Amino acid sequence: MRRLRSSTVVLGGMGVLAATITSCGSEPDRRCVDPVTREKLPSYECESRGGSTTRGTYYYGGSVSDNRVSGGSFDKSAVDTGGFGCSGSGGG
Repeated sequence: MRRLRSSTVVLGGMGVLAATITSCGSEPDRRCVDPVTREKLPSYECESRGGSTTRGTYYYGGSVSDNRVSGGSFDKSAVDTGGFGCSGSGGG
């Protein structure tokens, strides 16, 4: 019977661990958008500075087409990140 080298076993195990961690715990895509027009904005438009009002707000998931977002939500918890072994119900 052939024996695997310890480095092969370790590297294979690390790959499985990395896939498990990133697949279920990953955050949905986050984009800065104008909440009225749904136009994609630069990220600095969503960052508040010294109490000033920001033009944009974060939009989670979905996709961008013609510089407009669709298919996602302004509510981060409403977006399913999917992945192996994830239920979408929050886990626990």
